[in-house]
Amino acid sequence: MEHITLLIGIVIVTALVFDFTNGFHDTANAMATTISTGALRPKTAVAMSAVLNLVGAFLSVEVAKTISGGIIDESAGIRPEVIFAGLVGAIVWNLVTWLAGLPSSSSHALFGGLIGATVVSVGTGGVHGDAVVMKVLIPAVAAPFVAGLAAMAATRLTYRLTRGRDEADTAKGYRAGQIASAALVSLAHGTNDAQKTMGVITLALITGGVVAPHADPPLWVIASAGLAIALGTYLGGWRIIRTMGKGITDIQPPQGFAAQTSAAATILASSHLGFALSTTQVCSGSVMGSGLGRKGGVVRWSTAGRMVLAWGLTLPAAGAVAAGAAFLTKQGSWGVAAVAILGLGVCGAIWAASRRKPIDHSNVNDGPAAEPVGVVTAALKTVSPPPAGSVTAQATAADAAEASAPAARTKAATATTR
Repeated sequence: MEHITLLIGIVIVTALVFDFTNGFHDTANAMATTISTGALRPKTAVAMSAVLNLVGAFLSVEVAKTISGGIIDESAGIRPEVIFAGLVGAIVWNLVTWLAGLPSSSSHALFGGLIGATVVSVGTGGVHGDAVVMKVLIPAVAAPFVAGLAAMAATRLTYRLTRGRDEADTAKGYRAGQIASAALVSLAHGTNDAQKTMGVITLALITGGVVAPHADPPLWVIASAGLAIALGTYLGGWRIIRTMGKGITDIQPPQGFAAQTSAAATILASSHLGFALSTTQVCSGSVMGSGLGRKGGVVRWSTAGRMVLAWGLTLPAAGAVAAGAAFLTKQGSWGVAAVAILGLGVCGAIWAASRRKPIDHSNVNDGPAAEPVGVVTAALKTVSPPPAGSVTAQATAADAAEASAPAARTKAATATTR
């Protein structure tokens, strides 16, 4: 570390700031359904997730290698200023989507930022297009569908297995299962997302000549990235937790268990293969799949549509911000300082805007404001069978009304005679 220059030090600090925003932006991935069903108290849930994110950061470095030596060509003249600009673009987009309560991809914000800054600085030759397609774009499209289909199948299976059993008893078991599966998602998140920051810091160290090309992340890089994402996770991205837990579909304990188990399996498999996929897209897809898997459960497609739009905009939007930042950093030291000042100003403005309608652990389960029912949602409601138990409840109410009707008529007749 004795050869780290001031600029590389700034890049490392900025990377850890991104890691911090990644933590609170993605807390919802592991804990939104657990919090929404009441399986864990909000503060307890984020504390457990933070610890397991830290543990997961030490389990693998395959994704970090994809970032540091796979997407960007480190030998193409990439300078630390380029990485700094890419990180600024990713941080700004993360905060914009956090303010809107949209669970967009921190991973794709990082990829978009790095690609946009690299293209402006050294041209398209600095980007490994085949790696972007194979390890970023294809997993981005496939992962939500895979996780969604798995969650839909798992949800239907869980309801089939517990058919005819007391809902209160099964709910207790599924809440325990939710806690276990949420812990697994948190661990998986640490193995995937914390590594992305490790890869960025390692890339900065390589460009600065501090470590050799294609080197594994040093231990201090692994530890600092794990601590940063854990701290961000503990603070909790309550706005996105509300959207994920209440805004997409109404989640019951069996659905939460199925969604989290499917997401964890998908994330862990991708981490083993070195796919730097979006854990946000995986978890969002699994929540939507669980909504489709329960009879009577309807996905709020207007919310889902805004999420998908944010997913599509993330790469180009973060890339555009990073490209502008990279253009300034090319002007020299004053350009780097200007990017830093502008970035701090934008982040401060977003934080101030969030204080107008604060969301925290005390009101995260109040649910989003009611929104108009869309065409798709209305159509699905007309053809979907009612939720389990509603028919029985309606029949019981009807029987009670019918049984009380003769007594009511007798009482009315007596009153008339008097």
